[in-house]
Amino acid sequence: MQDQTEGQPLIKPSTTDHPLYPQIVEACRTVYDPEIPVNIFDLGLVYTIEIGQENEVEITMTLTAPGCPVAGEMPGWVANAVEPLPGVKQVDVTMTFDPPWGMEMMSDEARLELGFM
Repeated sequence: MQDQTEGQPLIKPSTTDHPLYPQIVEACRTVYDPEIPVNIFDLGLVYTIEIGQENEVEITMTLTAPGCPVAGEMPGWVANAVEPLPGVKQVDVTMTFDPPWGMEMMSDEARLELGFM
């Protein structure tokens, strides 16, 4: 899922080795796109989860389409899911459409759930 632009990954890698990472992923899995019955993490809408030294969390995500009716609300839903986790200092959610979301970004679980496998 890391496209390249002039040697730089288009999607920045997540901080997967941080002890909070699995809990943050599970919190993201509690947020659903209202039009698709699959959570946003397995849909591939969460591009990056960065966890800083002070346990500040920066999440970069996208939507299935720029005109999504919940575009203004979804970042708040994600922040509200992650913020209560023990140890999380603060959460900032950034929306991006570069790269645009594509069905190839879905996990195998999401593809199975939606009948694409």
